[in-house]
Amino acid sequence: MTFQALITQGIPPTLPPARNIPANANRAPRRKDMLSDEEKRLALKNALRYFPAEWHAELAAEFAAELRNYGRIYMHRFKPDYPIHARPIDEYPGESMTARGIMLMIQNNLDPAVAQHPEELITYGGNGAVFQNWAQYLLTMKYLAMMTDEQSLHMYSGHPMGLFPSSPAAPRVVITNGMMIPNYSKPDDWEKYNALGVTQYGQMTAGSYMYIGPQGIVHGTTITVMNAFRKILPEGETPAGKIFLTAGLGGMSGAQPKAGNIAGCITVCAEVNPAAARKRHEQGWVDVLVDNLDDLVARTQDAMEAKEAVSIAYLGNVVDVWERFYAEDIFIHVGSDQTSLHNPWSGGYYPAGMSFEEANRLMSSDPKAFKVAVQTSLRLHARAVNAHTGRGTYFFDYGNAFLLEASRAGAHVMAEGKEDTFRYPSYVQDILGPMCFDFGFGPFRWVCASGKAEDLALTDSLALETLQGILRTAPKEIRQQLEDNITWIRDAGRHQLVVGSQARILYADAEGRAAIALAFNQAIAEGRLGPVILGRDHHDVSGTDSPYRETSNIYDGSKFTADMAIHNVIGDSFRGASWVSIHNGGGVGWGEVINGGFGLLLDGSADAERRLRNMLFFDVNNGIARRAWARNPEARFAIEREMERTPGLVVTLANIVDEALLH
Repeated sequence: MTFQALITQGIPPTLPPARNIPANANRAPRRKDMLSDEEKRLALKNALRYFPAEWHAELAAEFAAELRNYGRIYMHRFKPDYPIHARPIDEYPGESMTARGIMLMIQNNLDPAVAQHPEELITYGGNGAVFQNWAQYLLTMKYLAMMTDEQSLHMYSGHPMGLFPSSPAAPRVVITNGMMIPNYSKPDDWEKYNALGVTQYGQMTAGSYMYIGPQGIVHGTTITVMNAFRKILPEGETPAGKIFLTAGLGGMSGAQPKAGNIAGCITVCAEVNPAAARKRHEQGWVDVLVDNLDDLVARTQDAMEAKEAVSIAYLGNVVDVWERFYAEDIFIHVGSDQTSLHNPWSGGYYPAGMSFEEANRLMSSDPKAFKVAVQTSLRLHARAVNAHTGRGTYFFDYGNAFLLEASRAGAHVMAEGKEDTFRYPSYVQDILGPMCFDFGFGPFRWVCASGKAEDLALTDSLALETLQGILRTAPKEIRQQLEDNITWIRDAGRHQLVVGSQARILYADAEGRAAIALAFNQAIAEGRLGPVILGRDHHDVSGTDSPYRETSNIYDGSKFTADMAIHNVIGDSFRGASWVSIHNGGGVGWGEVINGGFGLLLDGSADAERRLRNMLFFDVNNGIARRAWARNPEARFAIEREMERTPGLVVTLANIVDEALLH
């Protein structure tokens, strides 16, 4: 059968043979055994309902074995044989171009070159899933292939509930992931209900089909690292020969060494999973692999002396690096951590003192002992960081819940005399919040649906030309942001950032996003460019309510509310988004954040222009308005400027109170 025929058939008409998982596959860790015997029977019933009754006897035993061996029912037998990767949009079946674009994005998220654990449909973060099982994938692709522009597909945590009559103006797909009743959003609730097959953790962009590989955060990471050095270095001094120490090379954290290279520093990034480190090395995202501490010390010292811009991956635990560098008196200028500590008990963080394999065995055989080991390691980790900051290291929390979980482990990470404040800032508090998000700058993304590298090069050129035009009349408050992004997009092609789809990212505000999108749409209309899919990371101005990351610089007490993210996804949906998504969890963990996203297909039409103008404007300014109401001065400037140039925008502004009046 052809690829198109296999897509349109969905669940195959005859039971396919059982399949073996490739021996070299990067497998997800075995999940905890959370279910009672009765709940395991329910999980089997839930899985078998996708298939005809005559298959149930054979599949029941197989699915029971998967549940027993992996802690989940992934339905490996039903993974298709065809290669999964982003094909040109014209190669997908179906009459809706938008639906074909969504199929492209789904396959990009599951591409083995992009996905962290593709066999388990996990894109990044250890548990960020596109679907819970392969039956959901098959059905979703079938529905997208058969849908018209007068239908909408509704996705319940990976499950395609069905196609419903709709309108051309409505989103083609509406996605929710993990939207639990609030009292059922603890980490073990995810383990239980995901094992039952009724919910999933979609991360930020995995379950919304907008992941573009580690490039997805490399620009934000570059901005963060550049400005971290700007904060601590004397004016005119560069990061050359200075150390940025961090951890994590799987999924999005794989962006760190590339970002360090672009920023011009020495990046030392520890990774316990050799497969993840080697993958990033093979892809050109990290320069050097080192597997012992003696060689790491020597290589780092050589780089310091030569003032190199180089990235070094250490195959081991970052706690050992912090401790050894302290003993060797190696000064770390900037430190952080980007392991998946939102998922500390299921492979997001590996304890010091044991191998990767030993930790994986303990994780499944004795979860309580594994938790103790992780928390012991976090205390050691924090102690080593504290020792370095005592020497002058600038350390920031990278929004991965490091400080949160370290505090829960009893580590000394709270500010002196304050029970509710961490001693180290979130990178959003110190850098991205006041510099970018409050001004409306955030991670704008696009994917060239033709799959052509020359289309991506043209979009880079159009974006560069657009930003240069905006810079000519920009106020001084946002000139640095525009200049950084002009430098970024000018050099993006030579940095070899593409993994998977022909995609790009840059930080832009509402004015920049709309202007760039308009330039793309015009080029498509002129036949110079193929269709383009717009999106963004949920880690943005408006999309996410996350008190320890995206909204950590909201100081009016509302950082624990989630109104902004909900309004964002609802507002985008009726202003023209091609698809919308809302998730519980993402980046900092289940129950810790609500985030929303969108996708928008540009086809060169007047309708696409109308959609992009309405939707991109609201998508950004919704968040600026909320940040201004929280009395953030940068956001106040941005929203007042927007009201001056946009008829119809009227935003409630905060009156500033004289502190002397408060007793």
